[in-house]
Amino acid sequence: MLYDEIASGGMATVHFGRLSGPVGFSRTVAIKRLHPHYAKDPEFVTMFLDEARLCGRIRHPNVVPTLDVVTLEGEIFIVMEYVAGEALSKLMKAANQRNIPIPPKVAATIISSVLHGLHAAHQTKDEHGRELGIVHRDVSPQNILVGADGTARVLDFGVAKAAGRLQTTRDGQVKGKIAYMAPEQLAGAGATRKVDIYAAAVVLWEMLAGRRLFDGETEAIVLARAIDGKVDPPSLYNPEIDRTVDEIVLRGLARDPEMRYASAREMALAVEQTMGLASPSDVGEWVELVAGEELQRRAQTVAEIEMASLQQPLSPRIGLAKAPVSEPHSQVSSISVSRPAVTVPPSRRVSMVKLMVSASAVLAVIGGSLGALAVRDVLGAPREQEPNAFEAAPKRSLALIGPVMAGSKAKKETPAERPPPVVVRPPPPPPPAVKKPNPCDPPYTIDPKTGRKKYKIECLK
Repeated sequence: MLYDEIASGGMATVHFGRLSGPVGFSRTVAIKRLHPHYAKDPEFVTMFLDEARLCGRIRHPNVVPTLDVVTLEGEIFIVMEYVAGEALSKLMKAANQRNIPIPPKVAATIISSVLHGLHAAHQTKDEHGRELGIVHRDVSPQNILVGADGTARVLDFGVAKAAGRLQTTRDGQVKGKIAYMAPEQLAGAGATRKVDIYAAAVVLWEMLAGRRLFDGETEAIVLARAIDGKVDPPSLYNPEIDRTVDEIVLRGLARDPEMRYASAREMALAVEQTMGLASPSDVGEWVELVAGEELQRRAQTVAEIEMASLQQPLSPRIGLAKAPVSEPHSQVSSISVSRPAVTVPPSRRVSMVKLMVSASAVLAVIGGSLGALAVRDVLGAPREQEPNAFEAAPKRSLALIGPVMAGSKAKKETPAERPPPVVVRPPPPPPPAVKKPNPCDPPYTIDPKTGRKKYKIECLK
């Protein structure tokens, strides 16, 4: 879904967006939309797609990642991660207007994050493991996004230089912002990673001094001052800045590229060791102090977008659709990117409850029938009763299984149709055997007169 405009540039505008996926997944994103008249120019289209391809290769927390590229009805959209924050250029402008200087450690943290992001871009490799040699060429406060989470991120690689890039700069055409271009870049020489280090040093100088380094009423004046290259130490405008900090900034601004830092990471480490860093919460508090009202307005817009996306059905394809909302500054149009959810065909759906009930009924009936047969065998039931009992069991089984498997179509038995229950009675116990007396127990008799034992002759055999 494509919503309100967040920012606008020379080539494209950035809008709020909503990325929709399967199983109800969705997230708020930022969508970069190429201006319609540029969308018809093959050179700008190629540059736009190159930016998406390059950003897709850079993976670092200090670089705004690209999530997707969408082409629709002659327009091109780059889907990027949405960061709740503000461009450093607007933060610096608001801070100057409200007389809220940037704390040196906050400035150090911001530029350190930018330098680490640039270093990651400089070291990015292609699918074959070869370095792409990416050079941003347009590092400026407008292309640095400081989030409310206290993290600074680099964005907009639209004019970046890289090996294997489809679009190349025309002869004599200079790309970037003049006030942040290195001397060799202004002279039309080949751009290396040293031009990004120079531009980052200009940004650091302006944050510390609280003013523009090369300023003028016209671009011609700015160009002349940038070519002249006269740079005062930032401590001249900010007494809180130490001399050692001046040395770091002036080394990054050296006119000779060989005198600058060898890499963006080397300069970042020098800034961290010399100036120290503020915590992310301190940076976030400063951003809230300077741009709190704008961040709240955007948060409200995001909330409205999320509510509107819940009320709007997802399309199984990419498409544009109008979507009205209550607030005038909210949704203007929508571009939906969604995929149909995977469903199970109705013919293959199985009711587990019915299956378990049916299986339990079958097992119960069979178990009861087998148990009755076993009892009759043990108790000695007459064999002629077994066929009747066995025939009765299947009838009871079908009576239970039928309604479960066939539902309302199963025929229910009436009491008159049901077979009488089989009663199994155990046989009467046999009468107890009469024990015959043993004539030889004892084997003698006692003479009543003499009291002597007289043994029985038949017992002596």
